[in-house]
Amino acid sequence: MMAQLSALHLMRPEWLWALLPAAILALLLLYFRGKGGSWSEVIAPELLPYLVGNQQATRGPNLVPLLFIAWAIAAVAAAGPAWEKLPQPIHQKQDALVLALDLSYSMMAQDLSPSRLIRARQKLLDLLEQRGEGQTGLIAYAGDSHIVTPLTDDNPTIANLIPALNPGMMPVPGSDPVAAIRQSIELLRSAGIIDGKIMLITDGVDDEAATEIKSLLRGKGISFAVLGIGTRTGAPIPLPQGGFIKDSSGNIVIPTLDESSLRALAAKSGGTYSRISLDDDDLDRLLSETLPNAGGQTLALERTADAWEDRGYLLILLLLPVALSLFRRGWVVCLLPLLFLGNPQQASAQSWDDLWLTPDQQGQKALNVGDNEAAASLFENPDWAATAAYRNEDYERAAKQFAENKTADSAYNHGNALAKAGELDEAIAAYKKSLELQAEQSDAIENIELLEKMKEQQEQQQEQQDQEKSDEDQNQDEEQEQDQQDQSGDQEQSDEQSDKSDPPQDPPQEPEENEQDQDEESGQEPEEEEQSSENEQQQAEQAEEPSEEDKEKEQAMEQWLRRVPDDPSGLLREKFRYESRQREQRGDRRENETYW
Repeated sequence: MMAQLSALHLMRPEWLWALLPAAILALLLLYFRGKGGSWSEVIAPELLPYLVGNQQATRGPNLVPLLFIAWAIAAVAAAGPAWEKLPQPIHQKQDALVLALDLSYSMMAQDLSPSRLIRARQKLLDLLEQRGEGQTGLIAYAGDSHIVTPLTDDNPTIANLIPALNPGMMPVPGSDPVAAIRQSIELLRSAGIIDGKIMLITDGVDDEAATEIKSLLRGKGISFAVLGIGTRTGAPIPLPQGGFIKDSSGNIVIPTLDESSLRALAAKSGGTYSRISLDDDDLDRLLSETLPNAGGQTLALERTADAWEDRGYLLILLLLPVALSLFRRGWVVCLLPLLFLGNPQQASAQSWDDLWLTPDQQGQKALNVGDNEAAASLFENPDWAATAAYRNEDYERAAKQFAENKTADSAYNHGNALAKAGELDEAIAAYKKSLELQAEQSDAIENIELLEKMKEQQEQQQEQQDQEKSDEDQNQDEEQEQDQQDQSGDQEQSDEQSDKSDPPQDPPQEPEENEQDQDEESGQEPEEEEQSSENEQQQAEQAEEPSEEDKEKEQAMEQWLRRVPDDPSGLLREKFRYESRQREQRGDRRENETYW
């Protein structure tokens, strides 16, 4: 109780401002009530009895406080009092977007300041920030294509990887947008998404690749968009060591943005095209189209989020009497028939849910909150009641209730309950009955095989236990016989000794010099033995302690690890190289005609 009071707060506290006009109105009503309504203030006292009569006019009840209280209750209810959090399922818009980023060397051109690549990466960060919900995947491509991140709603993780992307990390130079589009389609299909959107971020696509891309997207139901990076004039491609990339003839390569070909590619693929801009106009245009089959569908995520439960509706019950009084006089009389509906004990036993919910609905409500025991007692439908009992681990009750229905599913569930209760033979019979009603149920067949194996294991265990028990009984019998024989032998030996008449003799005493002689013969003094044990103990302690050389190596390793930069590009580079080698071994990689 104290925890709930400490968590009490208002979800919409701005509604409390409604108390201010209520207070002003109440004060005005009280003021005018005190000034008006009395004829004695406007009629002379000697004329008052003749005009209004001898009977004093009586005022009605003062309803101003009641009106103010009702107003205050309504304002607090609208403010949303809450003191408890409830887990709520998270639904997000079923919107999947795959970003295919061109990482060929032409993206290093500086016709867009500071470079095409940096502007493209910044635009992707803006897109992720603008994209509120939905799943996003990222693919980088040059001479071949690689998945940077699969489809995920964790946009911050994608944003952390984008700054590390550069052409130097791609294992194969060149530009193969066809491989990127093909991998984007596979990424959508592997995630179970029937539609989606692919956005190609590039500075150019040749005619042959454009034709293949249109063929890949035809009939897939996938929306397509192209974001052009660069200018029509273009710029040289700088090299890290200085200079610019040259073609086979020794001329400096100046890649330009061919917007006409990119626009035609987007149009023939049923998509849109836009050139990169400083503002968000390009993203607004490319992301404005909805997916063909998405509509208003949402996807339920596995995780949940705690949300405050608004309990303001409880205060509305206090306003019902006021609302009824404003509706019609004599409304209290309408409540009198309720007294004759039943005796007080029955009325007190009737719950609030009984007035509005059926027993099955009450059981479903209890089942949703995890109260399986209550749900099993509330359900009238035998299958639902059996399901609740099964979840409550009351397998005997569940088996009885599942047996009431004669369907294949009920027989199968009957077998599950019997198996949980340990009645394997009866469970197998129930599964077989389910197969008779509906053949080719793989689950029932697998469960029968599993239970038969369990029976064999139980029989083997029982035989082993019986064998062990018989061995233990046999060992106990042999031990008892041996004990009896030993006791009889001891008795005979004691009798023989009692018959002997030799007088007892004192035990012989050895001289004190024997101990010294034994020490001399052993060749080692007692002090030397103690000293050797101490040396062994010191050697063991030194072996446990690390040497100075080991400590120096450990410190050097820690310093070296601290110098390792926290850069994801190294991991991505190795991942791309491994995938590229695998494709080369399988012969899946296509040759690129250009280096950039």
